[in-house]
Amino acid sequence: MQLSDRIQAFVQLGNWLSSESGKQEQQEWAEIAYRKNGWFIPELVVKSLQELAQHFLTLDHLTAWADRYPALAQERTPRKIGLILAGNIPAVGFHDILCVLIAGHHAYVKPSSQDEILIRALLKKLVEFEPRLANYLTYTELMKEIDAIIATGSDNSARHFHYYFAHKPHLIRKNRTSVAVLSGNETSEELLGLGRDILTYYGLGCRNVSKVYVPNEYDFTPFFEAIASLETVSNNHKYVHNYDYNRSIYLVNRVPFLDNGFLSVTASDTLVSPISVLFYERYGTVAEVEAKLAEQSEKIQCVVGTTIPASIPFGQTQSPALWDYADGVDTLQFLIELS
Repeated sequence: MQLSDRIQAFVQLGNWLSSESGKQEQQEWAEIAYRKNGWFIPELVVKSLQELAQHFLTLDHLTAWADRYPALAQERTPRKIGLILAGNIPAVGFHDILCVLIAGHHAYVKPSSQDEILIRALLKKLVEFEPRLANYLTYTELMKEIDAIIATGSDNSARHFHYYFAHKPHLIRKNRTSVAVLSGNETSEELLGLGRDILTYYGLGCRNVSKVYVPNEYDFTPFFEAIASLETVSNNHKYVHNYDYNRSIYLVNRVPFLDNGFLSVTASDTLVSPISVLFYERYGTVAEVEAKLAEQSEKIQCVVGTTIPASIPFGQTQSPALWDYADGVDTLQFLIELS
């Protein structure tokens, strides 16, 4: 298959996802996925699929992405690429599959048990639009005959992956999270965007903000007022269970915290907060924050705000571009170089 054929297949998938008939079928997928995984409420499943359609699967986006890699247009011998996918948010592993197929390789896919419904549904629809891609897709539980591996998991599973696949070309991803740096001059709209960065997908993704750095005299009242409309997270019983549990732990242990009825905010030097909790750390100078972020760069996926250079704008963490790679490692370049 030519690169243009592969691109066109994904464009067709994107067009279908955006169509009325496509949205109706996606609602059915969403209901099934929710029965499998209580975090995947239908509204968020449909949101994630529409993000794919709008930010990944358009001719303009795919062409602009491919144009960054002139070698993509060259003929290559397909390699067998093992994909051990994450399942923390809906369809999160789709980008890795997209990279493998666009590079002209064969994807050996092991979906997460938490997200198997959506991955299989998307790939089935893709093959309907381009049947030749069926020859480049295999589901597998074992990774015995692969040429390279891309695996995403916890820090513990990453150690296992490094040991088991040490003799293969590999990309092994560990736990990451995202942070925001506030100046204290943010508008209500920016603070609402930050709230979405924290709470979309209930904070389960590596692009969710789990910690904020704030000036020494920062007052959280405007932040709580700005995010009041996000209280709908409390409609999910799994989220409420986490909120009640973590709040109780802080009360019992007399840990100081702020609270608005659905999000607790407490001081911590660490990066990763529990679900329903936002950590904060006060700073005196921006240089102090930059030094701390540099020390922890291998644990940080995104930096949000306007204070630190190259930060992501508030409210944009869950809308990555095709070239916003996990862990900052160029997945597509890795796949191209295998040839």
